[in-house]
Amino acid sequence: MAGSTAVIPQSKLVLTDPSEYRPEVRDPKSFRDFRIHSVSDKVKRTYDLMHTNQTVAFVQDRMKHYLKFDHAEMTVMEILQKLNELVDESDPDIDLPNSFHAFQTAEGIRKVHPDKPWFQLTGLIHDIGKIMHLWGEPQWATVGDTFVVGCAPDPSIVFGVESFSKNPDVNDPRYNTKYGMYSPNCGLDNVLMSWGHDEYLYRVLAGNHHALPDEALYMIRFHSFYPYHTSGAYSHLTNDKDNEMIPWIKEFNKFDLYTKSPDLPDVEELTQYYQELIDQFLPGKIRW
Repeated sequence: MAGSTAVIPQSKLVLTDPSEYRPEVRDPKSFRDFRIHSVSDKVKRTYDLMHTNQTVAFVQDRMKHYLKFDHAEMTVMEILQKLNELVDESDPDIDLPNSFHAFQTAEGIRKVHPDKPWFQLTGLIHDIGKIMHLWGEPQWATVGDTFVVGCAPDPSIVFGVESFSKNPDVNDPRYNTKYGMYSPNCGLDNVLMSWGHDEYLYRVLAGNHHALPDEALYMIRFHSFYPYHTSGAYSHLTNDKDNEMIPWIKEFNKFDLYTKSPDLPDVEELTQYYQELIDQFLPGKIRW
């Protein structure tokens, strides 16, 4: 398509992404338990900082900072090209720029769901909120497994409840109980998630014109919410809509987790196809 931008590799800025750390033996029962699997010190430090600093006040501050949407105006393809500067250093599956993972995920979805172009585009864009790292956001507030803030942490969160021992919210009676600041089955639309690329992109889409369905928004917002979609945590906060949507999140994660390989997609050949999907569902420049 005329005017489309090919995604060409550029210089790389290493981005340590603990959410991409996957043990070679992918046992679903222990898959996200980093107390069982051996991980590097940098992953442990990342989660220590995350679980210490991701508080209600911090998330509210980041939302105030980013949801003015005054950081940039870029198209999806421009964002993907920028993400070529990011490589997830701790990902043992593959050492490639983030944009290649975007196309691999999208192509994996297209093979299985050729009739769902919105799903394919969701695979392409799901990680583009990582652009925050290039604007100075620390990686513990950009990547990694997510969780609900404003209530007691669930034991299934990586490194366990003990990893929150230095988080001030665990000593705050407003936030340290099962329900915390929420009411039973209030729905995930009404909770605050820890701040990261998932939540940021979800909020960006809410603040821009798009034609993506609710299923796509759930996939984007919750694809790193492993305690919820893998361990069944936080069911006391979910409602009927959440229960209807969780199968879509699980379906998405099949492609996010297991499409990585050293066999690179032909990005230039694919650009026109995905530009047409962008024009259909998420056209023009996005306010970031």
